[in-house]
Amino acid sequence: MPFLKVSNNCHTDLSDDNRMTFLCRNAQQIMLYCKDFVFQPDELKGSESTLKTWKVNLIVLWFGQFLVNAGMTMITPFLSLYLARNLHVQGEHAIGIWAGLIFAANFATSFIFQPLWGKLADKYGRKIMLLRSGFGMAIVITLMGFATQPWHLLALRLLNGTISGFNPAAVALVSGTSPKERMGFAMGTIQSGTVAGTILGPLIGGLMAEYVGFRPIFYITGALLFIASMLALLFVREKFDREEAAHTPQVSVLQGFIELSKTPQLTALFAVTFLLQFAMLSPMSLLPLYVEKLHGVATDVPFWAGFVTAVTGISNMVTSPVLGRFSDKVGAHRILTFSLIGAAATLIPQAFVQSVWQLILIRFLMGIFMGGLLPSVNALIRFYTPDGMESRAFGFNSSTLALGNMLGSLVGGFLSGFIGIEGIFIISGILLLINTIWVRWKLYAKPKMTSFR
Repeated sequence: MPFLKVSNNCHTDLSDDNRMTFLCRNAQQIMLYCKDFVFQPDELKGSESTLKTWKVNLIVLWFGQFLVNAGMTMITPFLSLYLARNLHVQGEHAIGIWAGLIFAANFATSFIFQPLWGKLADKYGRKIMLLRSGFGMAIVITLMGFATQPWHLLALRLLNGTISGFNPAAVALVSGTSPKERMGFAMGTIQSGTVAGTILGPLIGGLMAEYVGFRPIFYITGALLFIASMLALLFVREKFDREEAAHTPQVSVLQGFIELSKTPQLTALFAVTFLLQFAMLSPMSLLPLYVEKLHGVATDVPFWAGFVTAVTGISNMVTSPVLGRFSDKVGAHRILTFSLIGAAATLIPQAFVQSVWQLILIRFLMGIFMGGLLPSVNALIRFYTPDGMESRAFGFNSSTLALGNMLGSLVGGFLSGFIGIEGIFIISGILLLINTIWVRWKLYAKPKMTSFR
């Protein structure tokens, strides 16, 4: 609706077609009547303030998402070396067991506790949950640098997963403050921060290990997380009525999941998140061997394996905001369907490539399609979630993401002994195609005639 600037003591009649009359006797009593709706100047000022607020929130939380995810993946390149050189674990078998347990520990406890933090966010606000997670992880990751035994590191990784929740709180906060016409762009942008941190975390960790050693990396990461949390404390704004939330009937985590499951679209969207992470993680442990097979020689295999992995994340990071912005125009459900089909169509051919460059090209295309998945999923979760349960819904979605990460690694390693990495690519693609049919059926069976709140 266009705004009209009218001077004091005026009486302006608009066309009968709009059935609207603009009346004012003085600047303090201007009111715009349109059918049954009444808008006042204070509300117009508030909308301008909100426009600025959601952009500040998005920028600050993008930085936070990047640091949190980089911090969680930064130890990947040197974990086994840290165990051997600093924590005195001897033997390849023992190092492999401890490394597997420590890496999976974060995902295991995160899967369990994310719905709980989501419930508390709906009761006390998203910002306070975001700060709890940010400052808590800053302390825990710093303490990892003081570990002297492998079980110290394992316990701290378990604790880190327990107090995590920055990602779903950030997504819920951005979705709650962003205007609905920019929701796709906001979800795509915040997702690009997550992907950027996940991709660049191992690279940054590997480079820093060469120059400062292993332990200082934990101190530096903790300090950066503290800075990101301080920025969120100072600059992120949230409109949350605690008094209203306190009077809202509270249900248990299990009852909350049952309540959300009554919306069939949500279960289908949770499945998209799980299968996406499962498809991404299941071939990861065998990817270097597959690259070596395609490369033909043992030289430069680590470089090519890292490049094959990174190229997917780079295209994902670049296209997430673009597809998010496009979904604002054509609808998130259409982008989700397009991305699911594209991801499945680029997963299956990876089983039949004949060279590393073919694999790189296909995985680059896969990253483009995957760049449209999670932003669309988050936008649609926001759309279909009942009032007052938004944070809980994002918490459950984050749990399914952690479950996909954990089971993808375990099941992929187990199945590879029977069907090889080629079979894993094919099965993952087929699962995404099945999920596409399920999602289309659920999203279009009973369209929800409502709007973003």
